[in-house]
Amino acid sequence: MHKKGANDMKKIKMQVQNNLIFSEGCKAYLTDCKQRNLRDGTLKHWKEAISNLQKYIPSETEISNMDINTYNNFIAILRSRKNISDMTLYAYSRDLKTLMYFFMRNEWLPTFKITTPKVDKTNIETYTDRELSLLLKKPNIKKCGFSEYKSWVIVNFLLSTGVRQNSLINIKIKDIDFDNSVVYVNITKNRKPLIIPLNQNIIKILKEYLTYRQGNSDDYLFCNIYGNKLTKSTAYHSLYEYNKSRGIETTGIHRFRHTFAKKWVLLGGNVVTLQKILGHSSLAITQNYLNILVSDIKQDIDKFNILEQFNKNTIKIK
Repeated sequence: MHKKGANDMKKIKMQVQNNLIFSEGCKAYLTDCKQRNLRDGTLKHWKEAISNLQKYIPSETEISNMDINTYNNFIAILRSRKNISDMTLYAYSRDLKTLMYFFMRNEWLPTFKITTPKVDKTNIETYTDRELSLLLKKPNIKKCGFSEYKSWVIVNFLLSTGVRQNSLINIKIKDIDFDNSVVYVNITKNRKPLIIPLNQNIIKILKEYLTYRQGNSDDYLFCNIYGNKLTKSTAYHSLYEYNKSRGIETTGIHRFRHTFAKKWVLLGGNVVTLQKILGHSSLAITQNYLNILVSDIKQDIDKFNILEQFNKNTIKIK
């Protein structure tokens, strides 16, 4: 009886579905995102991302016909559009890469490597020392309204903790632990709670703020004038108006997060500790926040000037 050898055995090959189209694959990815219980903001991003991708890749495109040329042609089209910035190109290409890898994992597409194009990332500006001086000047409590006072407290809080906007508006009064000088941040981007230490300055500010804000332990720390939870848009516009009233046109809650990170490092803070406070999964992500300007570097260069040190101690040889 003939025994089957290695040459007689049939190799198992991946059977690729050839009737699934791009729009169906995108719909399946959105379903997968929901099953993974991703945040509403992430789901909204993917709905918008897919809508943008379908402007360049026809919905009826069969997934089995997609390959590396599909990806490269997509990049080429984006580069030819003058109204597409480098950062938009990077974002679109990253989203398409994620989708195509999802198709590969489901064996709708043969596996191949995709390399995201390199682009020059635009640094997010931070607040200058002059702007910070204006923003941190305490308003006259006897003359200002609650909205202005609350905005001042929020600015101090953001510059003391570096929290994101969504975390900020979800902090409750009970999350402030004055006994241990920490704030418990339970709503974060990666769903991992944070415990952030509070400095003595912000503790004093928060204690005073709560004498005016009042409320119960389950109430949100920062509220509107009616005592209700702040929405993202309300929080943004409140700080926008606050900045404008101080003569500062630039705004943005995330700008405070970048400023916090930069100042932390410039004042000698440990980068690993900074990573934990910001809730980053890796130091590489934290590095993106270290948007140190040339003027800041110049100050350090003058401070740690080796040549100047030895110039002062030079012994003249006759």
